[in-house]
Amino acid sequence: MKREVDFLVIGSGLAGLSFALKVADFGKVLVVTKCSLDQTNTSYAQGGIAAVSDQRDSVDKHVADTLDAGDGLCDEEVVRMVAGEAPAQIRQLIDWGARFDMKGEGTYDLAREGGHSEHRIFHHKDNTGFEIQRALGERVRNHPNITILENHFAVDIITQHHLGALVKRYHTDIECYGAYLLNIETRRTVRALARVTFMATGGTGNLYLTTTNPLVATGDGVAMVYRAKGIVDNMEFVQFHPTSLYHPGERPSFLISEALRGFGAVLRTMDGKEFMHKYDERGSLAPRDIVSRAIDHEMKVRGDDHVYLDATHLDPEGLRQHFPNIMDKCRSVGVDITREMIPVVPAAHYMCGGIKVDMDGCSSINRLYAGGETSCTGLHGANRLASNSLLEAIVYADRASRHALARFRAYEIPGNIPDWNTEGTAHPEEMVLITQNYKEMQQIMSHYVGIVRSNLRLNRAMKRLQIIYDETEELYAKSTLSQPLCELRNLINVGYLVIKGAQSRKESRGLHYTIDYPRHKP
Repeated sequence: MKREVDFLVIGSGLAGLSFALKVADFGKVLVVTKCSLDQTNTSYAQGGIAAVSDQRDSVDKHVADTLDAGDGLCDEEVVRMVAGEAPAQIRQLIDWGARFDMKGEGTYDLAREGGHSEHRIFHHKDNTGFEIQRALGERVRNHPNITILENHFAVDIITQHHLGALVKRYHTDIECYGAYLLNIETRRTVRALARVTFMATGGTGNLYLTTTNPLVATGDGVAMVYRAKGIVDNMEFVQFHPTSLYHPGERPSFLISEALRGFGAVLRTMDGKEFMHKYDERGSLAPRDIVSRAIDHEMKVRGDDHVYLDATHLDPEGLRQHFPNIMDKCRSVGVDITREMIPVVPAAHYMCGGIKVDMDGCSSINRLYAGGETSCTGLHGANRLASNSLLEAIVYADRASRHALARFRAYEIPGNIPDWNTEGTAHPEEMVLITQNYKEMQQIMSHYVGIVRSNLRLNRAMKRLQIIYDETEELYAKSTLSQPLCELRNLINVGYLVIKGAQSRKESRGLHYTIDYPRHKP
């Protein structure tokens, strides 16, 4: 089966849907998602989206906070551009129907989170991402030029390789003509051909046993571009959110928003003692990498399974008004946060690296753009500042859309792109071969490539992962396509990139902390 459009969008979070809306008035758009349109990382984003709007705040302050969190690896030109364009993109979201919380006098109720020097976080209670997803989803469904393919899995992007053409110069002359898709319900493949492709497949959290990411976050976009010889960068910087609800057996882990610490909640050990002052003068509002390492250290030296986040001293009505979903979730597991401390642990949360793009969202592969968590823009550096992720997604979707609209009509789609080759493949007889390797891959990454690393752990992880890689590639070569097998293959590719990046960085910086090398000093 073949579909041909002007714009192919792979992923349906904030980056993908906003790009689709910005180009849909000028051409035909196909939005592809492997689950439902609303099952995205965006939907799980609680805290909010950062943008300067208060007279006491400034773009310079937002830039300084971002650079400080990024530990010297941010691209300052990118940071200034994103912070400067943030207010206009917030207005765009509001125009599209996103509802952010207001104060009684008609101004926006801006929150503050770890690493921010001012209150600048636009939010909708404690489910901001869900509200943004709702607003954009409604507009996308009602746009006549946008077709949505749910339950379709992007297997690989289509390049000259599929035409049998030789690519002479690594990274510089590869072109993308769309992607091969797997219809998950019928198990048939689709050639989705496009003048322009926008990759927005979200994060990689399921590399790890404990993650706040939904089950769909399996690094698909990064793996596809890596296999197509595109440039991928900064993959060693995996952000662990300091505070996920400690509830063994639940997956994904429920996120306890950083906004709760911004509201005044305090981290304590299991015996009730505040500990963050020992690690950073900002206490519980220090950047995420510092807080996560501090919690990890306290748990290890004390032998505890978790720490506590204490909100019992805060106004109960304020908690109910600002954090209704967190209150409901905690209540469902027997914790009244107005009277009892919340058990929390760090969990894999965000990938700061990804598909390398320039300031217009262009990847190293021609006609292929990337945005959102699957991209590496230079904004986050070695550690993402809270609530900069949704902002990055919409700013880069806007810039990519403008760049693509100025060029897409000149792009031709080759007429000789073949169907997916299924010759010599059969349905795998034992799913246990896939599920067991998936579990082993997560254990390897969690035990050896987590918050604290070492040369010994990384080397051991690489050796173990190589075995799983070989087994999985052998299975893939002789099996018909399936979502579980493709996701496992993608995560192994991403895990390799994380380990390789960590081995190459001979220092501790931001989210990459190793006991074998000293801390980077700016």
